[in-house]
Amino acid sequence: MRQAGLFGLSDQLKRLSDCGDPLETMSRVVDFEVFRPALERALAYGDGAKGGRPPYDPVAMFKVLILAAQNTVSDARMEFLIRDRLSWLRFLGFDLGAVTPDENTIRLFREKLTRAGAIDALFAAFDRQLRDRGYLPMGGQIVDATLVAAPKQRNTAAEKEAIKAGKSATQIWPDQPAKAAQKDVDARWTLKFAKGRPLLGGKPGIDIAIPSFGYKSSIAICRRYGFIRRGKVTDGARFDGRMLRDVVTNDNTASDVWADTAYRSRSNEAWLKSVGRVSRVHRKKPKGKPMSARTARANAAKSTVRARIEHVFARQKDQMALFIRTIGIARAETKITLANLAYNIDRLIFHERRAAMG
Repeated sequence: MRQAGLFGLSDQLKRLSDCGDPLETMSRVVDFEVFRPALERALAYGDGAKGGRPPYDPVAMFKVLILAAQNTVSDARMEFLIRDRLSWLRFLGFDLGAVTPDENTIRLFREKLTRAGAIDALFAAFDRQLRDRGYLPMGGQIVDATLVAAPKQRNTAAEKEAIKAGKSATQIWPDQPAKAAQKDVDARWTLKFAKGRPLLGGKPGIDIAIPSFGYKSSIAICRRYGFIRRGKVTDGARFDGRMLRDVVTNDNTASDVWADTAYRSRSNEAWLKSVGRVSRVHRKKPKGKPMSARTARANAAKSTVRARIEHVFARQKDQMALFIRTIGIARAETKITLANLAYNIDRLIFHERRAAMG
């Protein structure tokens, strides 16, 4: 058997670099130290006076969460992949053969951040890094929402009524603590409408209403760079139009706001005007009347801009396979916000690569 050379590990890492290790690119492009102040405030680690094994570096652990969001893997799978992949070990700063975080450590780290309400602060820290590097919110903003699926709940009619009434899981199942711990009473059912395919002869297809269960992710992206600038997580039944004021920012250099017809209402139009924003929201078809050619052309022009936000959701759902497997809206918010942050990191790498090539 051929023995490994003295410098076998360093040679292997060099080969990874020569092949274009994407995690080396991420380390070079993203300054992860900007997250340290928010992480240390949220975690509030002691000074070690009581003894015990010191905690892992918080920035390294946060990188673990980013990798998990980008690759959509469970904590148990993360434990294996950290030990298995040299590129991940190098990115996280762990030595080969040294102790690495297990699944419980990863889960508890995420839970601490969730309970401390630190995820929004971490998202804002990266947004400040974007601004410092010249990626200001520009060109107006595009608003939309998508349903993020969660495991379907099987409840009786009485249990459903109790959930709608706002009762907690422990109140609904007081004698079954194990069952209550596995019940998500924050997610909701809603209908997703899909346009039917055209029939033979050019006749329009029949639209389909698909029942879906989970949470809703509402976001606003800047038109110029495509970064997610603000996000909000609600239950799946929340109407899209109600979330406009929660995601529209007031710091974009252009005043235009694009959105689909779900966001068109008198109150939303009045609010946009009051905060100095210009509505580019799609107009609805008049009830019982055909849409005018002028309105149809205007909506089509708006769609060419608004469609850009669909690429964000496609990236998160198709490539990142975003799905909520946790219990409760607080954990769902952490999961979705981490996915938004992971998307922004990938977007920054894209812009930096293009700038280097140009």
